[in-house]
Amino acid sequence: MPEIIAPPRSTIMPPTQYADLLITGLWVLPTSRQQDSIAGGGVAVQGDRIIAIGQADELAARYPEAHRLHEEHGLIMPGLINTHTHAPMACFRGLADDLPLMTWLEDHIFPAEAKLTPEIVYHSALLSIAEMIKSGTTSFCDMYLFAKEVARATEQSGMRAWIGEVLYDFPSPNYGELENGFTYVADMFGQYQNHPLITITAAPHGVYTCSPDLLERLGAMATKHNCPYVIHLSENAAEVAICRERYGCTPVEHLERLGLLNNRTLAVHCVILDDKEIEILAHHGVKVAHCPESNMKLASGEAPAVQLLKAGVTLGLGTDGSASNNDVDMFGEMNSAAKLHKVINMNPTAMNAETTLHMATLGGATCLQAESEIGTLTVGKKADIIVLDLNQPHLTPLYNIPSHLVYAARGADVIHSIINGRMVMHNRKLLTLDEGSILARMQEIGRDILTARNR
Repeated sequence: MPEIIAPPRSTIMPPTQYADLLITGLWVLPTSRQQDSIAGGGVAVQGDRIIAIGQADELAARYPEAHRLHEEHGLIMPGLINTHTHAPMACFRGLADDLPLMTWLEDHIFPAEAKLTPEIVYHSALLSIAEMIKSGTTSFCDMYLFAKEVARATEQSGMRAWIGEVLYDFPSPNYGELENGFTYVADMFGQYQNHPLITITAAPHGVYTCSPDLLERLGAMATKHNCPYVIHLSENAAEVAICRERYGCTPVEHLERLGLLNNRTLAVHCVILDDKEIEILAHHGVKVAHCPESNMKLASGEAPAVQLLKAGVTLGLGTDGSASNNDVDMFGEMNSAAKLHKVINMNPTAMNAETTLHMATLGGATCLQAESEIGTLTVGKKADIIVLDLNQPHLTPLYNIPSHLVYAARGADVIHSIINGRMVMHNRKLLTLDEGSILARMQEIGRDILTARNR
C-alpha cells in the first residue's frame, strides 16, 4: 500500500536546499523516452518546482526532512496535457450520439447550449476536471461558453489550464451580441493576468462561424497578450466546402491571407489538409491539437498526423468535449492515436509509443507555449507529476515504459496527482474537490437537460 512518510526532524546539518516533498517509486520516466527512465528513482519538490531528480536513496539522504510520498510499485511521470477540450460539455455526454458533425452540432448541441446557465457550466466543468485529474491530466486547454465559470471551477480544483471564451458571429447564450463578447474576453484577461495556473486565450470558434473581422480582432488580442490563438480548423469536408464557397480558398489559406498563422496559433483538428497546407502550417510555426477519438466518432476523418510531424509541425493530443468523445481520458486518446495512424498508413512503425507519449506531454506543452515550464520532469520546471500503480495484471511484466503507457495503461491506473507542487489526488481520492457532491449535482442537471429537451 502507498504511504506518505514524514521522517523526524534531522539532528544533523540541514541540507543546502530544503525539499517540501520527495516522491519515490519503482520507476521515474522524466520524458517520453525509455532511455531516460530511472529505476528506483525519485523527484524532489520545493514549492511549485522540481529541484532534483535521481536515485531515491540519494535524494532521501539529501533531503531527510522532506515529506515523502513512496509508492513501491509506482511509476512517476509528467502529468498529461489535454490540448483541446470543452469541459462543460460533460453535461451533454451521450445526449446526441451517432450523428454527422453538422447535424450533431446544429440540430442538437447548439439548441441545448442555448439553454445553458452559468451554474450548469460551472458544475459541468467541475465534473470534467474531476475526470481529468483522476485519469492523469494535469493541464488542459478549454474553449467554451461562460468561460469565467470554467476558470472558477479550475481555480477551485488546482488544475493548470488555458481557457478561452468562444466567440462567433451570432449571439451567444452567455454574452448576447458579439461586441459584449469582446468585453467579456477583455475582462478575463484582466482578471487572470499573471495567475499562476490559469492563462486566458483568444478563441474564435472557426472560419465558418466567424467573420474575417472577428478573426482579426481576436488575433490582435492574442498578439497583445502573447497568448495562444485557439481555433477549430479544417475539421471536416463541409467546413472546407463552406470556406471555399465564401472566400475562394481553404480554411488554412484563409487564415494565412488574414495574417493569422504564427507560432501562437493552435489549430484544432486539421483533418482535411493537402500537402500545400501542411507546408503552410509548418512554415508559420502553427501548432496542431490532434483529437483522433472525436474525429473518428463524428466520422470527420483523421488528421494527417504522421505527415504533419514529418513536416516539423508540433502536435499535441486533445480529447475534445465529452459530448463528442465521450470521455476526457488522455490514456485512451494515446492508445487510439497510435493505433489509428498505424492502420491509416498501413505501417506499424508510423506512430510509435514514444512519439505518441511526447504528443501527450512535451508536445502539448509546446502547443501552449509552456514547454519551458511543463511537459517533462526537469529541474526548474513546475511540479506537475502523476504516479501510476504498475502492480496490476494488465501492466505486468514491464519491458518498455512508453509502450506500456500508450498500449496498456488506463486513466484509472493513476493513483496520485501533484499539480504546481500541490497534491490534488492521493490514493485516487480527490483532495481539492468533493467528488460525491459533483456527481450528485450532475445527476440533477442531467435530468433537467433531458426534461427540457423532450418538451
